[in-house]
Amino acid sequence: MSAALLIPALLLDGVMGEPKWLWSRVPHPAVLMGRLIGWCDTRFNDGTRARGALVLAALVLAAGLAGWLIAALPLGWLWSMLLAAILLAQRSLVAHVRAVADGLRYGVNPGRRAVAMIVGRDTSALDESGVARAAIESAAENFSDGVVAPAFWFLVAGLPGILIYKLVNTADSMIGYRTPRHEAFGWAAARLDDVLNYIPARLTAGLIALAFWSARAVDVTLQDARLHRSPNAGWPEAAMAGVLDVALSGPRSYHGEMREFPFVNAGGEREIGVAEIEAAIAVLWRVWWMILGLTGVVVLF
Repeated sequence: MSAALLIPALLLDGVMGEPKWLWSRVPHPAVLMGRLIGWCDTRFNDGTRARGALVLAALVLAAGLAGWLIAALPLGWLWSMLLAAILLAQRSLVAHVRAVADGLRYGVNPGRRAVAMIVGRDTSALDESGVARAAIESAAENFSDGVVAPAFWFLVAGLPGILIYKLVNTADSMIGYRTPRHEAFGWAAARLDDVLNYIPARLTAGLIALAFWSARAVDVTLQDARLHRSPNAGWPEAAMAGVLDVALSGPRSYHGEMREFPFVNAGGEREIGVAEIEAAIAVLWRVWWMILGLTGVVVLF
């Protein structure tokens, strides 16, 4: 049943994305999740792992129960499909990445402003290659987090699965940081997000390699994915680096502090720009079409 609903959900997201006329009038479900998590952070954060884990468990239970209740409503299949479409992010991801390419066409400063909307690193000193590298890395990682993982958990556990995944992923993006305020309280959110993304991240890498029948992508992924500071993000990034034959990751600055991270696919092209960003967008769409086709095969057989 979930596979049959995933097909129209993917198509609806691919065509409509996140229409401003709708989400300027009503809050997006992810925004509501963010508000709830923010309230819990303000109300319950006592700086301990135990409290953070307890709050996260309650939120996960609430998300799962909400999904089950919505799916049990009259026309529950329709509400499940619509919510899945809303929680997928293919078209919006492409729009944000393409905005970086469009900005770079006018110069490095517009490119920096555009990429600052989708990455957490310092962007003020990035050159054209740095802007392009940040955009491509974001495209790969967010394709896993925003498309493959939600689709995977919808297939596995229906509406409760995708709601739980999105809530945990949102919690990780808000409180899953090693800051004095969140290192303990957000620990459970960060760890559970790692767990929920473990299979999707590796699945994303495999899909990217398979879509281009790229032995190089497989080699780069197996050799370099582990070099990434994240246990999951390195997999889609390495596969993308292998398909495009570009060097990703590498040194970057956070809050004015330079971090010497190793390159992924260090032998790949480092002088990159608009063309490579557009090529990464083409990868996203090609793999998206393959996911759609594979889901259709699952429905048929």
